[in-house]
Amino acid sequence: MALIKDEDIQLVRERARIDEVVEQYVTLRNAGGGARKGLCPFHDEKTPSFNVRPAQGFYHCFGCGAGGDSIKFLMEIEGLPFAEAVERLAGRYGIQVRYEEDGQRSGPRRDPRQRQRLLEAHRMAGEFYAAALTTSAEAQPGRQLVTDRGFTSAHAETFGMGWAPRSGTALTAHLTGRGFTEEELLVGGLARRSSRGMFDVFQGRLLWPIREMTGEIIGFGARRMFEDDFMSGKYVNTSETPIYKKSQVLYGIDLARRQISGSSQAVVVEGYTDVMACHVAGVTTAIATCGTAFGEGHTRILRRIMLDHDAFRGEVIFTFDGDEAGQRAAVKAFEGDQEFAGQTYVAIEPRGMDPCDLRMADGDPAVRELIASRVPLYRFVLDSILERYDLDRGDQRVDAVREAVGLVVAIRDHAKVEAFLREIAGRVGVEVDQVRTEHRRSAASGARPAARPAPRRSSVDAPDDTPVPAVPAGPPFGAPEFTDEREALKAIAQYPHLVGSVADDLGENDFTHPVARRLWAALAAEPWPTAEDASWIPKVAESLDEDLRPILAVAAVEPLRARETSTAAMVAVSVFRLQALTLGRQVADLKSKLQRTNPVDEAESYNRMFGELIALEQQHRVLRDRAVDGTVAD
Repeated sequence: MALIKDEDIQLVRERARIDEVVEQYVTLRNAGGGARKGLCPFHDEKTPSFNVRPAQGFYHCFGCGAGGDSIKFLMEIEGLPFAEAVERLAGRYGIQVRYEEDGQRSGPRRDPRQRQRLLEAHRMAGEFYAAALTTSAEAQPGRQLVTDRGFTSAHAETFGMGWAPRSGTALTAHLTGRGFTEEELLVGGLARRSSRGMFDVFQGRLLWPIREMTGEIIGFGARRMFEDDFMSGKYVNTSETPIYKKSQVLYGIDLARRQISGSSQAVVVEGYTDVMACHVAGVTTAIATCGTAFGEGHTRILRRIMLDHDAFRGEVIFTFDGDEAGQRAAVKAFEGDQEFAGQTYVAIEPRGMDPCDLRMADGDPAVRELIASRVPLYRFVLDSILERYDLDRGDQRVDAVREAVGLVVAIRDHAKVEAFLREIAGRVGVEVDQVRTEHRRSAASGARPAARPAPRRSSVDAPDDTPVPAVPAGPPFGAPEFTDEREALKAIAQYPHLVGSVADDLGENDFTHPVARRLWAALAAEPWPTAEDASWIPKVAESLDEDLRPILAVAAVEPLRARETSTAAMVAVSVFRLQALTLGRQVADLKSKLQRTNPVDEAESYNRMFGELIALEQQHRVLRDRAVDGTVAD
């Protein structure tokens, strides 16, 4: 087995400064005495305990005990064998390593320079593609797309954009002609093999090189340009290889790393052109994932760069489309928010434009304004939650509050919890004490409702092939909250000849339980008798379904609870109480809607509703007074 010569290993240790190597992965700050400090990349921590001493060429974490030289650091951070770590550092520092055979070892021979060879192949591929974009006649559609998206040739050069020739073998021939083996091209994801031989992975596509923080190309992202492309995806990325792991790669990180570290801000966008648009517009902290959702691997990269801990308030700003897919992405990011101690935000363009489209439509300032208009991610998720509820209904407001208070756990600054509870109260249109009560109950149970972004659809709106979930059974008609509905129905069933003078305004909306509504509909369908009529109830019973007849029988014989001086007064009190409850619900609903209306921006609506509220409250007071004494208005 080939071994690297000892003198070359020593040369790598001498030239590969420990602070330079570590800073490719971790943000370091001066700690005095020649030491530098940052967050340890090998274990989760809130306060930096990872120390680097350049003079000694050594690092040590006082939290987990990790330590060593530059070679050991690269082995641990990248999961590399010793030889590969040495080869990688040697390549960075221009050291030509030499090998010798170990006669005491046996086993399969491994090319100890595989990683360096793959990186070199990708570097040459990047140069080949970039030249093709600039000079090839067939690359005109690619150059046109660059222009159509609002970029110049200089922008394309800055980001290393390229063109994959349509021939299907151009890159393979180019690289094999420079000494790379077919196996290396296959392993590196640059070529594939078929029954007819080797062919290029990307053909007739516009390309973006995907780089590590160090600037080394490890893969490519490719956009389809022709309808006859054998690859179906509009955007296709390099497949997983020994040097490319999509869950650990962020496009643009090589350009944005220092800006992210210096400003403590990272802007996560969705595509290659969005990254370009942001950088060109002056938002130089923009990055993007490569064909996968933002996950734990990406989080670890940003935390190391941002020095994210409790004493340091950084910002991670996500840009999503405002559609349902964007909402799902925001919720997923929110669920991973616990990984960030810094504040997490979302910036969404009201028209649904991504940064690239926005820049083309409104210019560079609009992109900067979009990022500046960011709102806390929890607030965006709150909007997604509230969209699913009909806040004009009291029961829906209760459900909305119960789900919304689960978001409070994501707020890092406990001093802001009370402000957010007030915000929920204002948005839903309820008293803040109700929100505080639900928050305490949620905290006590340790529950955090799952945030789901998809708006609620009624069965009327649902397409024919969409199953509508069954409505869960509510409380029984005999529950205490329906006492006044039962009493009103008893009064009507027992004394229909006395109802006509007090029930003119009684309607289906005065009843909330389905059983009560059905029974009221049957009673109201029969003309009110002007005198006692023993045949009236049997007529009503004939029109009822079997399940309601026993309930009508009870209503017709059970004594009323009211104890007024006359039968007419008892009937009136039962009806007035029910109507007062209805007006009370209407008052609460209007107050809620008024609370959710901006009196400045929506002055006309606000004033109209305020007038309606005054009138409703007056009617409510009158009905409550009549419900007390049973008097009938003239």
